[in-house]
Amino acid sequence: MTYIVTDACIRCKFMDCVEVCPVDCFYEGENTLVINPDECIDCGVCEPECPVDAIKPDTEDDADGKWLRINSEYAKVWPNITVKGEPPADRADFERETGKFEKYFSEKPGKGS
Repeated sequence: MTYIVTDACIRCKFMDCVEVCPVDCFYEGENTLVINPDECIDCGVCEPECPVDAIKPDTEDDADGKWLRINSEYAKVWPNITVKGEPPADRADFERETGKFEKYFSEKPGKGS
């Protein structure tokens, strides 16, 4: 098992999770984070840190494994992030929205740390 970042992180990107991760397995995109499943040690300390409940065990992924694929793919090309940055100013507008991947997901990398 590994943990994955899901749809709820998109356009919210609180980043509370990155500072508690003991193995620095978070990677930053322009408007979301992902976890590298090959680096994640399945400790779960990040899951309760997310204010929008975006981090889930991969056993709760979509039936087709969509989020595990997205996390795996983008962790290879986005920069590593280990320090909490400033979340988007408009995050409150997106916190409870669903279906954000199709509307807002950006393949562009973030800044990392």
